[in-house]
Amino acid sequence: MRGGRRHIAEFLLPGDLFGFDSLGTHHLSAEALADMVVMRYPRGVIDTMAEQHGVLALRLRSLTMQNLRRAHEKMFLLGRKSASERIASFLLEMAARAPGQGQGAVDLPMPRADIADHLGLTIETVSRNIAQLCRDGTVAVTRSGIEIRDRDALEAFGTDTRH
Repeated sequence: MRGGRRHIAEFLLPGDLFGFDSLGTHHLSAEALADMVVMRYPRGVIDTMAEQHGVLALRLRSLTMQNLRRAHEKMFLLGRKSASERIASFLLEMAARAPGQGQGAVDLPMPRADIADHLGLTIETVSRNIAQLCRDGTVAVTRSGIEIRDRDALEAFGTDTRH
């Protein structure tokens, strides 16, 4: 962004698609946080395959709808939620996208500075809120992310005026 500020639009996980929404020019760049494999499919090939295979067309539509829903949730998150609500929502989203749908440990390969840039917060705010969640026993910081210990408390985090 202008002035050197960063905004991280999305954290992608294995199996996620990106660049599919391109209208000719990409307005974002991508950066890998871990070893990965990227597969490129020309848009024309995908369009032709979707026309010929109904199952693929339905899968692509489903993925597009999921991306649209996440975009709407992100607009609400950034526009209307407090810092603590943003952090709780982010952790719950990452848990929902994790293998096993977030039962227990949730891998967070990104540094807190990236989480802050993603949520429109400072790294201090992210760190302070995660520390509060740990003190409350709601989450525990693990080597690779967090462990959700009290999902109900995490869902309620941010609505309590103490935070």
